[in-house]
Amino acid sequence: MQKLTDQDPETQSADLVAGNIALLQSLFPEAFTEGKVDFEVLKQVLGGAVDDREEKYGLNWHGKRRARQIALTPSTGTLRPCPEESVDWDTTQNLMIEGDNLEVLKLLQKSYAGKVKLIYIDPPYNTGKDFVYPDDFRDNIKNYLELTGQVEGGKKISSNTEASGRFHTDWLNMMYPRLKLARNLLREDGVIFISIDDNEVADLRMMLSEIYGEENFLANLVWQKKYSPQNDEKYFSDSHEHLLVYAKSIETFDIGLLPRTKEADARYKNPDNDQRGAWKSSDLTRQEYRERDDYEIVSPKTGKRFSPPKGNSWGRPKDMVEELIKDNRIWFGPDGNSIPSLKRFLSEVKQGITPQTILMREDVGDTQEGKKLIKELFGDVSVFETAKPIRLIHRIMTTSAVANEDIVLDFFSGSGTTGHAVIAHNATNIANSRYILVQLPEPTERKDYPTIANITKERLRRAGRKIKDENPIFEGDTGFRVFKLDSSNIHAWEPNRDDLADTLLQHAEHLKTDRTEQDILFELLLKLGLDLTVPIEQKTISGKTVHSIGAGVLLTCLAPQISNNEVEPLALGIVEWHKQLSPSGETQVVFRDSAFADDVGKANLTAIFQQHGLENVRSL
Repeated sequence: MQKLTDQDPETQSADLVAGNIALLQSLFPEAFTEGKVDFEVLKQVLGGAVDDREEKYGLNWHGKRRARQIALTPSTGTLRPCPEESVDWDTTQNLMIEGDNLEVLKLLQKSYAGKVKLIYIDPPYNTGKDFVYPDDFRDNIKNYLELTGQVEGGKKISSNTEASGRFHTDWLNMMYPRLKLARNLLREDGVIFISIDDNEVADLRMMLSEIYGEENFLANLVWQKKYSPQNDEKYFSDSHEHLLVYAKSIETFDIGLLPRTKEADARYKNPDNDQRGAWKSSDLTRQEYRERDDYEIVSPKTGKRFSPPKGNSWGRPKDMVEELIKDNRIWFGPDGNSIPSLKRFLSEVKQGITPQTILMREDVGDTQEGKKLIKELFGDVSVFETAKPIRLIHRIMTTSAVANEDIVLDFFSGSGTTGHAVIAHNATNIANSRYILVQLPEPTERKDYPTIANITKERLRRAGRKIKDENPIFEGDTGFRVFKLDSSNIHAWEPNRDDLADTLLQHAEHLKTDRTEQDILFELLLKLGLDLTVPIEQKTISGKTVHSIGAGVLLTCLAPQISNNEVEPLALGIVEWHKQLSPSGETQVVFRDSAFADDVGKANLTAIFQQHGLENVRSL
């Protein structure tokens, strides 16, 4: 039985550096010598694609190299389950995670890499008033606990003021590693939408072009967030925000069309009773002159001849137009004497409307609509005054072509608008899309909701109840599982070199004593790359609780004590259950290392499993 330690890959968050190196080595093995990259060989292999100029086009700022390194540093944390704060814990597929989103994104890398269809975030804008960021990345879990008042340390959440001399730099350093990690979570056909104001839209676009590739830029949407002008503004009344949109891969992303309206369809008529149905005419001319396309078109009904207007030409070659006339796709008017136009049939156009880059308030809501919904839910708009309208998120989901079982991620979730919108979208469309929300427990000045994360969870509870009340036939998922960021359940090896004997004694128990079996179980899911909502079955075998995760892909018994006399009946019971589950892939079996009285018990248990084909047996 192999004992897992805090140094084993299985007990750590994803090592992105190792993954990048492995990918590079698979593509260019000749550029590696004794496991190290030979950059001179790599340059030769890549040829002219390498830009080694000292001055290059791009966005640079103080701390960028460190921000890139932060994204590659594995997390030392875990996510602890909180069923008591959740709704429908046993059945829901939605997640609400309380914690620093940088660490949470690292922890999600194994379980959710390449699985997220849509990321929408509304990060803190760089206003100099409400921008919160951590100051110390040497131990980010400790730093996070200090920032949120969960441990003593005296750290203070900061405002990013222009007087600091780092107005843009701090914001960029905060955003870069998060966006870098977020890209890994997107599916190949995935897309990210980011709300931003004018202060950082230019810098954010350059940063995204670097991380996602400028070729994957889709749009800079402009949202009309306000209707009434603010006459107290000195220069211009600010009525808009931006949404920058990037695809993971523009080659695989398909835009979602908006529903066709009755008004749009009403423009199609059928005055000539064409068997192909309703149509509308469109201009057949091109607004430029091309000698090749300057010819006469003859009406087949009257023989009247038509030439393009002076300075213009026809939009199609002569032979193509003649074919269109034969197919009754050119309209010369009811009497055959009108300027020819092209017939476009309703049955042949897109079964939807291509989204536009302007998002008008009447179509997607505005800030007042967001506030109104908060007041409806809480009875008090001051609970959260900057909530986005859920109609805006609906538009984003439609444009992103979010479908059944797709995952929507928001790691700056605020009041939880995205989660609310996903549930409402499902209720309207009888769908079952999922959400993952992440929110820092940033302190508020309220006694009823002491942190923003408290507001997020309460809004999700109230929104779920409201949607069920308004849609009695909807039986979809309105629940969510709550997890909270914390330090790992596994003791890190931190030797006291002045007293090694005491250090060994302290590390005799490999797992922290104040953690539950459920805490350890979900850390296993994260570290083994399993979904945090994967089905978990529980069974008592020989008086011990045994869990089956993913229909037998993982079997665990984390009982604190297993005597030598209990080893055989426990092992045989697990073997029998494994046969009943009959998982399709290899099964991993995990025990608590300190549960065994001695090595004899561990050896006997391992031997029994091996006799029945269970080779992958580990201990924590």
